[in-house]
Amino acid sequence: MSMHLFATIVTATAVAANNRGEGDGSTLSTLQKITRGNDQYTTVSAEAIRWGLREYFQNHNESATNRTFDSDRDKYSFKSEQFSAEKYIDDDLFGYMDAKKGQDNKDATTKRRGALEISRAISLDPYWGDIAFGSKGGEKGKTSIHSTEVHCTAYQYTIALTPDSLKDPNRAALALDAIGAVRHVGGNHARFLYDFRPESIVIRVTEDPSPWIMDIFKRVGDSVGCTRLVRLVEVGDVKANELIVGGEIADTPYGEMLADLEVKVYRGVKEAIAAAKQKLTIPQTA
Repeated sequence: MSMHLFATIVTATAVAANNRGEGDGSTLSTLQKITRGNDQYTTVSAEAIRWGLREYFQNHNESATNRTFDSDRDKYSFKSEQFSAEKYIDDDLFGYMDAKKGQDNKDATTKRRGALEISRAISLDPYWGDIAFGSKGGEKGKTSIHSTEVHCTAYQYTIALTPDSLKDPNRAALALDAIGAVRHVGGNHARFLYDFRPESIVIRVTEDPSPWIMDIFKRVGDSVGCTRLVRLVEVGDVKANELIVGGEIADTPYGEMLADLEVKVYRGVKEAIAAAKQKLTIPQTA
């Protein structure tokens, strides 16, 4: 059976804001939101997270990246529009679609579904409508004042990847490196700096095709907890030897409980990612 890689990440707590539309002279809803229960939470799209991952690969694996972003021209360019998952890491991980017609006017579209699946990131804290106001300066008028929604929170999201679905399965380890070092997310005019690297991470390497570890982090005071994860291990739905946990969660009672259940728990995120990369390269046994 194929091995699957799942990871749920919770970021550090910081101020999220998107200054898009600041000159439009109207109050804009600049943070995307979702309703859960009786509260609203802010959300960051999977496309924006992929933008951050692409940026990492461009800066660290540029020669193996097909699509690159030129910030001076605000434009993407391709080394080759003959996409190749074998040659380029971004074509392999994120997929592509080249929609066009052939000479006989028949569909000549070439496409590949992205092997790396990414969920939307959802804030751990409800959004209570915080707004910051600013001025463009210069002559005052109806467009001189703008408002920006801001949210001080942490975000949680999950990735899923089956290394065997990649043209080069070793790229699964590179994807973990990227997730551990995302500087910020962007795209679609998202111009705020927000450290999207993991503050805590749960990684699962398993033959089970279902993640089971989505939405496991919850806000507990000023920190985070993972009661659901502890329960999943206790009842045997997730095997302890499939899990690697790292980051600040290790210094909480939840980290201690998981360690007592024989889950591998590391205080460092990078240490946890290194352990997961080693696990990916070792033949798995039942």
